[in-house]
Amino acid sequence: MNFRRSLVCFGIFVFGGAAARQKTPGQPPQIQAKQSAAVAAAGRAEVCSRLAAGATVPEPEDLRSRDGLLRLTLTFHSGIDAAGRKTFCYVDDDGRQEPTLRVQPGDNVVITLKNEAIAAEAGSAPQPPTGIKNDAARKPIIEDTGAAAREVCASGGTKTGSTNLHFHGITIPPVCHQDDVLHTAVQPGDAAFEYRFQIPKDEPPGLYWYHPHIHGSTKVQVMGGASGALIVEGIERVKPELSGLPERVFVIRDQNLLNPNAEPSPDATGKMPPVVLDADGDVKNTGTGTGKPALDLSLNFVPVPYPNYPPAVIRMKPGERQLWRVLNASAITYMSLQLLFQGQAQAMGVVAVDGMPLSHHSLGGAAKVLWQKHLGIPPGGRIEFLVTGPAEGLEASLVTRSVNTGPGGENDPTRPLATIVAKADAPEPRSRLQAVPTATTLTDTAWLGDVQPVRTRKLYFSEVLQDPKDPNSPTTFFLTVDGETPKAFDMSSDIPNIVAHQGDVEDWIIENRSQELHAFHIHQVHFLLLEFFGLPVNEGILRDTVNVPFWDGKNSVYPRVKLRMDFRDPNAIGLFPYHCHLLEHEDSGMMGLIRLDPPVSSPAPGK
Repeated sequence: MNFRRSLVCFGIFVFGGAAARQKTPGQPPQIQAKQSAAVAAAGRAEVCSRLAAGATVPEPEDLRSRDGLLRLTLTFHSGIDAAGRKTFCYVDDDGRQEPTLRVQPGDNVVITLKNEAIAAEAGSAPQPPTGIKNDAARKPIIEDTGAAAREVCASGGTKTGSTNLHFHGITIPPVCHQDDVLHTAVQPGDAAFEYRFQIPKDEPPGLYWYHPHIHGSTKVQVMGGASGALIVEGIERVKPELSGLPERVFVIRDQNLLNPNAEPSPDATGKMPPVVLDADGDVKNTGTGTGKPALDLSLNFVPVPYPNYPPAVIRMKPGERQLWRVLNASAITYMSLQLLFQGQAQAMGVVAVDGMPLSHHSLGGAAKVLWQKHLGIPPGGRIEFLVTGPAEGLEASLVTRSVNTGPGGENDPTRPLATIVAKADAPEPRSRLQAVPTATTLTDTAWLGDVQPVRTRKLYFSEVLQDPKDPNSPTTFFLTVDGETPKAFDMSSDIPNIVAHQGDVEDWIIENRSQELHAFHIHQVHFLLLEFFGLPVNEGILRDTVNVPFWDGKNSVYPRVKLRMDFRDPNAIGLFPYHCHLLEHEDSGMMGLIRLDPPVSSPAPGK
């Protein structure tokens, strides 16, 4: 499969993937009213405020590093909106929600995290199974200064209201005060906790993000809005054709339906199909591309609620070329983006995926842009692409097309996200790339596709009803190393499922033995897609999240992908997870641990 063809398949199958099961249904109106009244009675201001449907899409505030340092404070807040839905947000000292963090390679980052969420709203992580040591027995990963810091770094995520920060895609050590998500848990009312780390000098320039990663509560906190973009600057240094362009950051989030009891609205093609529910009572994939969605979407906190989908508004100058950086910060929803002018799909120029510019290593430093008419993005994925604005007065919109989630997946129908309005007096975007970029030198690390793996492993996704005799019982999700017995991830254990050594390169085959798609994600490292369902792929890009196609329940061969895993970076040494990035799957056990040990020392001559 050549590069262009592989990215087309990448858009259809790898970006476009499965939704998940076990969504928390919307609250009945009477419960919503009681909750809203309770909030009003308490006189508590809504810190995590949201915009009105149909509003102009704002740009997140930028917080930039200066003189090699980015220092800030983020306070984690919770609330309940007028519909009774939980909301969460990170707010800086100036009251800005989810600011975009902008850093240069080699910068130091210091983030002070305060947890001021109300525990009753923040969700409760599951308790360890009977007979398993609880979090009090855990030990910190690294030695630290101060008893309070040691307690936070050893606490685990089993208490109501815990939160932390994960820096998705950045290659920083998985240790306390850096990117540890297994032990670090800041409780409501705890003393402020400090993250401090260095952006690697060779970190590829592109779009990354930050969000909470508390096992058992990750879905509820991310779906409540706790997420923000993190940009490593300098993409124009490796892609000079981007020099001087204005850039926009768009964060797509999902949340429980505002109108869960509404019937689907008829569209131009006629009557909408009836709503189909799965065994858990959630909205099931209809296979039609229409119907009630599992969750509502928002664009930079401008909601686009079901059933009428009033679109947000994106304003830009007529014919202006911009770099759009799009983050799918949804908990379970997949995107399949299209840009439509007068109903016709327009080409969008892909320049980076998951923080990795297309020119980084893979294309020998040559400036490349891949033009596509639809772009799939799984939960947790990012894509950066060139857009040329419409002419003034031209009907234009950004939509997400339906995604086939499989018989077991939830429904992700076609729906609009935004109307694009082109006017000469449109405001200037907040950020613009360097007009004359400084020179950069790509690292001399061998391209991952040219390195022979030291071993091949096989893992597989599967799921099972907790009570096979009861179709309405909860589902447990597994991510299993082939040859082992499937079991849900145990937060109280540090025993790794896989042990590898820094410097190794491995091939992993990931199978899907369930009837819904799953999105495989691993912390600390990126990987190369080699095969998709047994077919060779020549993508030439690295990523940190990939979809694995769903099983049809009949084929004797399970769908699979083959990945080349890159464990060469010494920053990845430590214990870290891999999991499905549909966050309710992760919370329900679809996660494992890998421990990356220092390289094996070669024996001295004569020994």
